Amino acid sequence: MDSQHYLAELFSLRDRVALVTGGSSGIGRGICEALARAGASVVIVARGETELAATVDELTALGARAAWVRADLGTRAGVAEAAEGAAAVFGEPDILVNCAGINLRPPMSELSEEVWDSTMALNLDAPFLLGQRFGPVMAERGFGRIIHITSQQAHRAFVRSGAYGVSKGALESLARSQAEAWSPYGVTVNTLVPGFVMTPLNRRLSSDPGKVAALAARTMVGRNGLAQDFAGAAVFLASAASAYVTGQSLHVDGGFSVH
Repeated sequence: MDSQHYLAELFSLRDRVALVTGGSSGIGRGICEALARAGASVVIVARGETELAATVDELTALGARAAWVRADLGTRAGVAEAAEGAAAVFGEPDILVNCAGINLRPPMSELSEEVWDSTMALNLDAPFLLGQRFGPVMAERGFGRIIHITSQQAHRAFVRSGAYGVSKGALESLARSQAEAWSPYGVTVNTLVPGFVMTPLNRRLSSDPGKVAALAARTMVGRNGLAQDFAGAAVFLASAASAYVTGQSLHVDGGFSVH
């Protein structure tokens, strides 16, 4: 076996179906492209129809099989509708990537119940509900990959972590619980932990050049993250190569979390 064939078999996502929430922008969009280039059929779930259509058009132009489902994952009814709509496109997903999220971080003393509830609904409840829908089916088939996107705020408090940090910390705990339940049946569950990435989710910080520069200086590689920095890690965690990796949090942050 030559090296090219070996690597293709190890990391190929051919004949796999991936569902990516929040895949029409930022890190999610980068992950969609990576999974599609690796051979997966990709269904993207998000709210913005214009962004969804543009992302699918880009993937299709690359020769990928891609489709979109517009949904509001902030409600339980919306999650259920999205799950069934996504599964109806290419079939039950083999890969679930939970990237959709909101980043509302008022000062703790001003954190309202409304902000708390909306943050937990999208950042934590939706990944739980999608896991409950697809995890057991993956386990029955003997293969599955669930990947959550979390945050530095899951591990340390800074720049007003608030409800956002709580939701991401809980999401990493959810990953460990899901791994415990389903990994004996071939379903691995892991999280990717970004550093600071210039995405719409981080618009508040990215609008301040001084803070952007300070965050870059804190990394070991000397720059902030890009969506394409997550391509290799996402393909690894989605592929057969990661069969013995589960319940883990992989920091893709340029060394931001090391010091």
